[in-house]
Amino acid sequence: MAESPSRYAPAGAGCLLSLYSCRWGQRPKGKAQTSKCDCVWLGLLAVAFVLSLGWLYIGLVLFNDLHNLNEFLFRCWGHWLDWSLVLLPVASVLLTYSSLLLLLALLLHLCRQPLHLHWLHKGLLLLSVLLVAATLVGLEIQWQEEWRSLHLSLQATAPFLHIGAVTALTLLAWPAAEAFYCAQRRGPKVLILLLFTGAALAIYLAPLGISSPCLMEYGQLPPKPKLVGHRGAPMLAPENTLMSLRKTAECGASVFETDVMVSSDGVPFLMHDERLDRTTDVASVFPARAAGHSSDFSWAELKQLNAGTWFLERPPFWGARELSSPERQEVENQTVPSLRELLVAAATLNLSIMFDLRRPPPNHTYHHTFINCTLDTVLSTRVPPAMVLWLPDEDRAEVQLRAPELRQPWLFSLLWCAGAASVTTNACQLLQQLAHPLWLIPPQTYQVIWVVSECLSALTLLCPENEVLLLTRIDTTVPA
Repeated sequence: MAESPSRYAPAGAGCLLSLYSCRWGQRPKGKAQTSKCDCVWLGLLAVAFVLSLGWLYIGLVLFNDLHNLNEFLFRCWGHWLDWSLVLLPVASVLLTYSSLLLLLALLLHLCRQPLHLHWLHKGLLLLSVLLVAATLVGLEIQWQEEWRSLHLSLQATAPFLHIGAVTALTLLAWPAAEAFYCAQRRGPKVLILLLFTGAALAIYLAPLGISSPCLMEYGQLPPKPKLVGHRGAPMLAPENTLMSLRKTAECGASVFETDVMVSSDGVPFLMHDERLDRTTDVASVFPARAAGHSSDFSWAELKQLNAGTWFLERPPFWGARELSSPERQEVENQTVPSLRELLVAAATLNLSIMFDLRRPPPNHTYHHTFINCTLDTVLSTRVPPAMVLWLPDEDRAEVQLRAPELRQPWLFSLLWCAGAASVTTNACQLLQQLAHPLWLIPPQTYQVIWVVSECLSALTLLCPENEVLLLTRIDTTVPA
């Protein structure tokens, strides 16, 4: 009777088997085999790895808009939490876990050991797949427009993802070939051959479909886009405050973008949310009216509110933790500014103003005349008309579609290469420091990189020495 191939396995195979199958004692005697059920779980492990990798990639891409998710969940639940501290670490843990299991399975396969996945690993894998799937479904239902950001991200990362895919294909060729030669029936052989050949063709031909604005000659780079501070500089100061206006000017931005509402007595003031509880201390000053609409407060009542302490208690961005003592004191003294105060201060800083004008509720005194109130305020300040841009809130969705908000350098670089005239950002202090896009590759240079990398990969796969080494490995491990 032929002896078990596990007898010829390396000494470390027992440790690998213990980690994968949670069998810490002596391995069972007899011929080690991987059942069809084990193959199914191996496929689920591969799916979990791909989903975890995709989830982490999506999380890094959507980090640009994660602040909007934080605001949305705050309005729904009433509690502030930076969800980037939850989503990204969880995605990283799931990817690390599935990667280690997949690596263990690969090493066990090379050592000719059975792939008996322990029930604890099976349960965690199912939980991981369900968690990632639920997150993707939620993204599709509630945040569908973010798929457009993913499409843009591929224009910035596709050239580098292609190189990584070629490398992964080359490294996986040997295990795939060994599985092909070890398969005893024609069906599995054909399946492995078709899957690997299809993956190779897809990866090798992928550059034909890659298109990126940053694939251009250096001399063709357009001018750097102008920066529009989204609610000012909200990473450095409380949003929609005079301190945020000053920080916007210090960052080199040319436009301060904000939101304007009209108080119950007809005074236009700066506020983004329909409720005051996120960006003011209304819950302590007017506890009975904390859930009321922002426009239902008079200007005298609004002046009693502090618009800065929340920035220190619930920092929306990491930058709030790096403020100096004088800056923290200035933050604590911020109040809700009126549109008149904003226009006067902006004129001294030579900043243009762009704002969305929010219509008051139907029962509001100025529900039908809020535009006139705002226009009277703008005209009375004698600010040059060219420095003030505004539109009713009904057109806000179209503006966001044409000029999306961003704070990630990769997205700014992509729009820079595409020739954008201006971008709206929360991170003007970061984007102002970029002297050039993160990457810019001439098309001919990229073609050379593409051809050379794929030729090296193909030569590695077809090298006769590798085939001899592989066949020798199989002959020594398969019993007679």
